[in-house]
Amino acid sequence: MERPFVVCHMLASLDGKIDGAFFGTPESAPALKAYQELRGFYNCPATLYGTTTMMGGYAAGKAPMLSQANMPLPREDWINEEGRALENFIVSMDPQGELAFVSHRLEKKGRPAAHVIEALTQQVSPLYLSYLRQRGVSYLFAGKDRLNCTLLLEKLMKNFGITRLMVAGGGVANWSLLQENLIDELSLVIAPVADGGVESVSIFERADFLPPHPPAAFALKEVQVLEGDALWLRYTLKPSQR
Repeated sequence: MERPFVVCHMLASLDGKIDGAFFGTPESAPALKAYQELRGFYNCPATLYGTTTMMGGYAAGKAPMLSQANMPLPREDWINEEGRALENFIVSMDPQGELAFVSHRLEKKGRPAAHVIEALTQQVSPLYLSYLRQRGVSYLFAGKDRLNCTLLLEKLMKNFGITRLMVAGGGVANWSLLQENLIDELSLVIAPVADGGVESVSIFERADFLPPHPPAAFALKEVQVLEGDALWLRYTLKPSQR
């Protein structure tokens, strides 16, 4: 199988939360700065996010109700050549086709423009495919009822030449790749703050729709003390897990 090198790069609190009030504390500011700077260390031309993360900071909310004015299309992969030419990508895990987009380009402050690639399953409405094409958003099918992450990664490499992929949450997206043994490195920047939020998401979350999987064991690769009492931890999956 030819697939990209995958690093899961996350900022977390001391209690393993990847969202919550701790983000806004002054004690977390150095860790947040380091997390952003370390994205460049991995030099990944593509970043993958789950549906909830996309909804929270990248997509334009939920897709509108679609009428028959949107011509139904067959459930087949479609690639926007103009978008592929950007050579910088945001991969959106959106199994049922829920997300809205204004354009096929997303621009976050301090980052170059990225082309959106939707990762879909056969559950998606054919009308939604027409909606995506009108906006130039590329899409790939990877699975019938739930996303097959292994197939998705193979398609990302084959169709877009992506050889290095950053996975950056949420917890369900992270676990989805982990349980298929697709994470080559885990990069954690730890802020010296405990969040304690009961509704906050952890680094890895197994959703009910995912099959059972035993705990995954990691080996420590490197640890660095950063400014402001933050830590940068690098792990790899133990060989017995692969």
